[in-house]
Amino acid sequence: MKLEGIHHITAITADAQENIDFYAGVLGLRLVKKTVNQDDPTVYHLFFADEEGSAGADLTFFEFPGVPLGRAGDGMVHEIAWRVASGEAIDFWAERLAARDVETHRGENALVFRDPEGLQHVLRVSTVDDPALIADHPEIPRELALLGFDGVRAFSSDPARSEGLLRELGFEPGSDRFTEHSWEARGEQRGGTIAYDEPPSERGLQGAGTVHHVAWASTPEEHEGWRARIAAAGGHPTPVIDRFYFRSIYFREPSGVLFEIATLGPGFTVDEPLESLGEKLSLPPDYEHLRSQVEANLKPVHSPREVTA
Repeated sequence: MKLEGIHHITAITADAQENIDFYAGVLGLRLVKKTVNQDDPTVYHLFFADEEGSAGADLTFFEFPGVPLGRAGDGMVHEIAWRVASGEAIDFWAERLAARDVETHRGENALVFRDPEGLQHVLRVSTVDDPALIADHPEIPRELALLGFDGVRAFSSDPARSEGLLRELGFEPGSDRFTEHSWEARGEQRGGTIAYDEPPSERGLQGAGTVHHVAWASTPEEHEGWRARIAAAGGHPTPVIDRFYFRSIYFREPSGVLFEIATLGPGFTVDEPLESLGEKLSLPPDYEHLRSQVEANLKPVHSPREVTA
């Protein structure tokens, strides 16, 4: 069994509309699902991805209105890495972000920046041949657009503790030049990485602008097998949870990062057509009878894509 890289990454925002304006309007991702947090249906769960709503490009946010800004610390993901195709793409994004007063820092074939709530991202020139996962945006040429996730970076005070479980899950040592503690999960179609850095002295605080968890992709047929493997390796996985758009298993790896293993499917078109993904509030069947109460608790939001359509 091999994990097919990163399935999705979930973070926290205090303002759904500001979040949509940045990720759909500035970064050019497609808002592919506007739904609710299934553990707290009083708040939004927003999903941004490529044009098809693919795993591997799916960045999601729980909106907790007014929640204070968080701070990444030990046991938390602190950076999300995206692939781009070329140095020309790095130049394009440096100019585009600067024009919107987003501070950037250039590295070797890389560009680092933060979203309005402080969540750090890096764009890297891709070194792999994985399929490009691109969203359409009128201001962003396809050859310069984001291509999906490359990986994440997390803080760990003892990253060696994670090695045994990661190896059991099929991760192999990576080639990150900034740390000796980097790992890659690579399947037949796609790969994704996690690298561990020395944590800051300040304790982490979960809040706006922080990552809640990172999910790795599994075929539906192998999902139960992954749960058994995690448990046999000393992990403590949850039961399989049906999230309607995919099925999920959650557990904390030894450094403290919350992992999920999510299935590749059934996907976001299970309840609305591809051409209109994300335009209406979607509720899983178990919540549909609560629609009137749910909608009353949610402030209406819109995507820039809907305005320009």
